[in-house]
Amino acid sequence: MNIVITGASRGMGKAVAAAFAAAGHHLYLCARNEATLQATITDLQKSFPASTVQGIAKDLSIKAETEAFGQWLLDQQIRIDVLVNNAGTYLPGGIHYETEGVLETMMDINLYSAYHLTRKLLPTIIKQEKTNGARGHIFNICSIASQQAYPNGGAYGISKYAMYGFSENLREEMKTHFIKVTAVLPGAVLTDSWGDFDNSQHRIMEADDIAKMIFTSAHLSPGACVEEIVIRPQLGDL
Repeated sequence: MNIVITGASRGMGKAVAAAFAAAGHHLYLCARNEATLQATITDLQKSFPASTVQGIAKDLSIKAETEAFGQWLLDQQIRIDVLVNNAGTYLPGGIHYETEGVLETMMDINLYSAYHLTRKLLPTIIKQEKTNGARGHIFNICSIASQQAYPNGGAYGISKYAMYGFSENLREEMKTHFIKVTAVLPGAVLTDSWGDFDNSQHRIMEADDIAKMIFTSAHLSPGACVEEIVIRPQLGDL
């Protein structure tokens, strides 16, 4: 299968890439930082030689760069089997005190990147020849914050509520096109945003936990669609 992943150079995106690469699938990756992305590609290709790994650096908070990544994919003339809209960021704050422009920043990367890339690719995905009854699978990385507001969530929470709404609507629209859509709503996951957090007691989840759920969901029969993956730390949210 051909797997497209945004925000793929670290954290959950890199873990998802590794899960698919380990199974010999072919990866098409995007991340904002060129050096980090190339290091990820080199690492994955070395670790999983049966897979092919390609990528291009684009800032998906900018619509023109999102569409350029989409065009790069279309130029490959590949069947897009899995699209993982993972690009995202987190800026803490509250609606009444966060810095001016934070909402726009959160929406640009946490929602619009997925919206514009998906729209760019959908005509091709819809036209793809059905394989065993399915044309493709889109995973949208939302958050527990998509369903439950929390202190200091502010604009981030708003953007993730919106991402969830996008995924829900896309799922409904794509049913008759035989394209699966899954909203992924993780709680706290150990990524770079947690800095030097000591997770020796497994208080929060590992990125591999999310990757395994996505990988498994992508390999179900054509007649089954996991609409939502809600996954939290065993002891609950922080």
